[in-house]
Amino acid sequence: MTTLHFDPLTQRYPSQRFPLYAGRAMVNCSMPQASAAGLRAIMRGGNAFDAAVAAAAALTVVEPTSNGIGSDAFMIAWSARERRLVGLNSSGPAPRGISIERVIADGNASRDGNASRDGNASRDGNASRDGNARMPLLGWTPVTVPGAPAAWAAINERYGRLTLSEDLAPAVDYARNGYPCAPNLSYYWARSADTYRKVNADGRFDEWFRTFARRGGDGNGGDSASAATPRPGDVVTLPDHADTLEAIGETNARAFYEGDLARAIDAASRAAGGYLRYDDLAAYQPRWVEPMRLDYRGYEVCEIPPNGQGIVALMALNILRNFDFPAKDCAETYHRQIEAIKIAFADALDTVTDPDDADFDYARYLTPEYGKERSRLIGDAAEVRTTRTPSDSGTVYLCCADGEGNMVSYIQSNYMGFGSGIVVPGTGIALQNRGADFSLDPRRANALKPGKRTYHTIIPGFLMKDGRPVGPFGVMGGYMQPQGHVQVAMNAIDFHLDPQQALDAPRWKWNRGNDVHVETRFDAALARELVRMGHKVSVGLDAAEFGRGQMIVRLDNGMLVGGTESRTDGNIALM
Repeated sequence: MTTLHFDPLTQRYPSQRFPLYAGRAMVNCSMPQASAAGLRAIMRGGNAFDAAVAAAAALTVVEPTSNGIGSDAFMIAWSARERRLVGLNSSGPAPRGISIERVIADGNASRDGNASRDGNASRDGNASRDGNARMPLLGWTPVTVPGAPAAWAAINERYGRLTLSEDLAPAVDYARNGYPCAPNLSYYWARSADTYRKVNADGRFDEWFRTFARRGGDGNGGDSASAATPRPGDVVTLPDHADTLEAIGETNARAFYEGDLARAIDAASRAAGGYLRYDDLAAYQPRWVEPMRLDYRGYEVCEIPPNGQGIVALMALNILRNFDFPAKDCAETYHRQIEAIKIAFADALDTVTDPDDADFDYARYLTPEYGKERSRLIGDAAEVRTTRTPSDSGTVYLCCADGEGNMVSYIQSNYMGFGSGIVVPGTGIALQNRGADFSLDPRRANALKPGKRTYHTIIPGFLMKDGRPVGPFGVMGGYMQPQGHVQVAMNAIDFHLDPQQALDAPRWKWNRGNDVHVETRFDAALARELVRMGHKVSVGLDAAEFGRGQMIVRLDNGMLVGGTESRTDGNIALM
């Protein structure tokens, strides 16, 4: 054998990346094939919006461990034609046939807390009696209406130059003809298989194994006991996925919401006792929204308004703008950042939900009065602000820019890994489990209701200054996302780091109470100082825990400079 022997997941030495510059186009994604798909769209006459749709569709194929055709999506973008910043909320609501009472009566709630982590649901219907009823993480119960295909169609129709079929063509090609599995992709694929295998006694996830696992390397789907997932370098093909993407492209996504795909979803849901129906899909429309903005030291940091959690990042920055930060790498800086995030989450977790179902003015969180009041709560010692535990998830983020001035910040997710574990037979559609964040306590702001959109973790970010676009940025990873947004934005604005360094800088992650994880590269002396301030600091060995980001900045001369996440398999395609 002539091949060199190595383990691509064993990274013994720190690497160094420099920011990249471009004049005509830049596409930054968590997978190189997706970046190439976006650049291909631009080279075929498209713009940054076509690139975003092409890259997003490609990511459902080449990174199914974090997103899929059954995902939700959000976008913030600068339209050069309209000379304005626009937002798109393409998160889907709960089925109209679901309710707290029905979930509990059907025995589909989990009641011990552990069930929400391992996918086992309570089947005895008694969950409501002890007050511990929870939405399960896996199966049909947490499935909400997917918004990603509708997002692709809406973006393409309003801003694209190519047809939707042309935008989706690279994704179809990857799915039908194959692509090599990347190292991190392989790792998380295997983890998902382990998760579903442990809870598949009733065969709920058999279609997932037929679609996303292989037997003995022959490319054929296997059962949960014998199936294996792709290793680094293995060629992955997803033929059902290719057919579905073609149908979405040819019908501007109507096949997914009103055609054969919608009927297939309805049939699978009914057969398994799920709540999603054809009528839920047919009624769905994404929403164009006005991004929320916060003036932070002369820059506008922009986020999608609730039901997304981008407001948490803005709340924390609203608090932090009341302090001076002369140095980045000092304990006081990290302490204030962590405390501000804790305060923001403590407020947001009790209020953020579908604004159509909330009697709450989220703009109050962005007032100077709120920031000043909350900043006074931060002293010299760590304090417990909330004992609630945010959950983890898998997400893909991408950003694009073209030579015309268009810039796109886009994010898409199945929520937790492959999502619910449910794959619609014969379609390759892996459905999200976004409804897992609903509360089954009717007193909670985010209580489950028919047709309601849940608190949403995925958030695209954007920077503006003096009415002009600076550029898109984002950090994936569940409740790490607003924490990552705060750290990356401050790295760029307060500490003048270029986009690559702003992403590469060691990160911290607040988990619960005073528990904080730091990366292995985090300065040990600073970590010990944080401990003396009352933080319970531990080292997180999984780099993905701290999010995965991308960033593009347009310079005053019109040139683009970008950074891409060193914690994953991504790269930048440019011209």
